[in-house]
Amino acid sequence: MNRYHLVHITEFSYDTPVSESYNEVRLRPMEDDRQSCISFRLVTSPASKGLSFRDAMGNWVHHFNVLAGHRRLKVEAESVVLAHDAPAAVPCTMSLAEFDALDPEWNEDYVDFLSPSGYVPLLPELWHLTFEAELRGQGSVSGFAQAASDLIHEKFRYVKGATHVHSSIRDSMALGAGVCQDFAHLLLAVLRMRGLPGRYVSGYLVPQGAGGPDARLEEVIGGQASHAWVEVYMPGSGWVALDPTLGGPVGLRHVRIAYGRDYGDVAPLRGVYRGQSGQRLSVDVSVRPALDDEGHERVRDVAQPVSESGVILERPQQPQQQQ
Repeated sequence: MNRYHLVHITEFSYDTPVSESYNEVRLRPMEDDRQSCISFRLVTSPASKGLSFRDAMGNWVHHFNVLAGHRRLKVEAESVVLAHDAPAAVPCTMSLAEFDALDPEWNEDYVDFLSPSGYVPLLPELWHLTFEAELRGQGSVSGFAQAASDLIHEKFRYVKGATHVHSSIRDSMALGAGVCQDFAHLLLAVLRMRGLPGRYVSGYLVPQGAGGPDARLEEVIGGQASHAWVEVYMPGSGWVALDPTLGGPVGLRHVRIAYGRDYGDVAPLRGVYRGQSGQRLSVDVSVRPALDDEGHERVRDVAQPVSESGVILERPQQPQQQQ
């Protein structure tokens, strides 16, 4: 088991006062058989009241409004997560030929993860990666998925700042480079083109320290607002995680926040405001083991909220609001 303390601070500064700011936050870690969210706190400045609910993908969403005029908006999410080993997944032994022969109705539940989306267009230029992954995968479903992830890791360079949050996979293909968001979208496109459901995973990667072979890459990734990887659905095995950025297994150091068709479904913070002011954005992320001053793990690592800031409490939406 690993316990992690996460702090994610987003701050907007506006040139002139703005008002009527409406925002959605997806920063609460998931709860399932592999991960427990021990504590979570979301604080805004200016103060605000809000509510929380689950979206169509099952992710926690916190909604808040700041109606009065303001020139600065700060959103701080703080949580403690316990990552633990889950029972080993049943290996997928199905061949691609057997997969192709399945009743088409099996994938009706996964249509959202098979269809093209805003960040994941199914481009003809990607067919060569699909064909190469089939050759490398030696005819199996699991072999194809792993080969596709490995190919993206090998053929594309991780270059911080090479793309931006709204870049398309065409940009990454033209540059031969990108960041974790781009690599996840590329892998999703290849999987979906072959008929395998794939979903985008947003979260964090806890660095393993300066001594590891991937430490330099992880240091760069850790400086971003989030890390991203992919889960592919394999019949008989369920959802299996792949990280094309690191090129290694997904394990206890991957902290999951949200699932989606692509980044557009899981943006950490999305909102609108009234005003014609320019804005500047800064993001600061801290991900570390939750230890006390003596180096022991702490079960609870979240300070009590201060009175001058707004703390958004988790409570269910009313039925009419869900509509």
